Amino acid sequence: MSIFEQRESNIRAYSRVYPVVFDKAFNAKQTDEDGKEYIDFFAGAGVLNFGHNNEKMTSAVVDYIQSNGVTHSLDMETVAKRTFMEKFEKTILKPRHMDHKMQFVGPTGTNAVEAAMKLARRVTSRQEIVAFTRGFHGMTLGSLAATANRYFRGAAGVPLNHVSHYPFGCEKPCMGCESGCGQANLDHMRSLYEDVSSGVTPPAAFLLETIQAEGGVNVASKEWIQALATLAKDVGALLIIDDIQVGMGRTGSFFSFDDLGIEPDIICLAKGLGGMGVPMAMNLNKPDLDDYWSPGEHTGTFRGQSLSFVAGTQALAYFDDDELMNQVAEKAEVMNEALAPLETNHAN
Repeated sequence: MSIFEQRESNIRAYSRVYPVVFDKAFNAKQTDEDGKEYIDFFAGAGVLNFGHNNEKMTSAVVDYIQSNGVTHSLDMETVAKRTFMEKFEKTILKPRHMDHKMQFVGPTGTNAVEAAMKLARRVTSRQEIVAFTRGFHGMTLGSLAATANRYFRGAAGVPLNHVSHYPFGCEKPCMGCESGCGQANLDHMRSLYEDVSSGVTPPAAFLLETIQAEGGVNVASKEWIQALATLAKDVGALLIIDDIQVGMGRTGSFFSFDDLGIEPDIICLAKGLGGMGVPMAMNLNKPDLDDYWSPGEHTGTFRGQSLSFVAGTQALAYFDDDELMNQVAEKAEVMNEALAPLETNHAN
């Protein structure tokens, strides 16, 4: 019996699916302790968007450590943090005319979602959050309440309150909706919010993944997302986009919503943000919303993870031009052509 079986918690999951011991990794491949190579399509569930041990990032991190750069600083100001923020502003925010503030919330995506939900409730003085069927937003109690999967929710041990789940996009053709675009569901929600006798009040926010990853790679249509954004604005709710797993270039642009014609109030980022697997999570908050925070209200020990800032700055350099995103688009077309016959042959 291995040390993993003897001493690691029963909670372990992925290692049961891949019962090998990995030793090394580079670019798109991992190598086990026996020297066998594996093509890594998993990519850390969206963490390793730029490959294992990306040479630009590892070089920058090693140089930073060897120069005695600050590795941990809570939320104090450091050169590494300033460099990352300036690069993010120049490369991502300014070209999109976005004035969002950067809130470093801790090392994980669930912390980003928790902070976003907390801020939305603070801003609107409302409690309810609307999330969607098959969505995944994290495993701590607040984000778990927004996560739809019954298996995950069952481990909470307490009621998961103040989150309502509605059908996601074009999950299936809606009754009375010939286009099957999910518009009928949004119309129904609007009618409930506008009816003072419905017993249903507008939420603090709508929490949305534009593409659901853990829920089965479900893609919401542009029209449905735009209609949801309009509904949120009309009822005074915030639109929170959880781009933790499908952001950072995975869809062929930095944000998954870049071509959708929406302006999210809060954007949750993590996973690939740290570049090479070093953890970092960040929310982008519209300035008027960010002003509702008071200093230190949402704190955390690992908000100043400098190694993530260093590697993340190198990751952002890939968005200085369109070369990488063009490659993503080209590979997407190759995959689409390869998979299309499977869809035809296995439609049911």
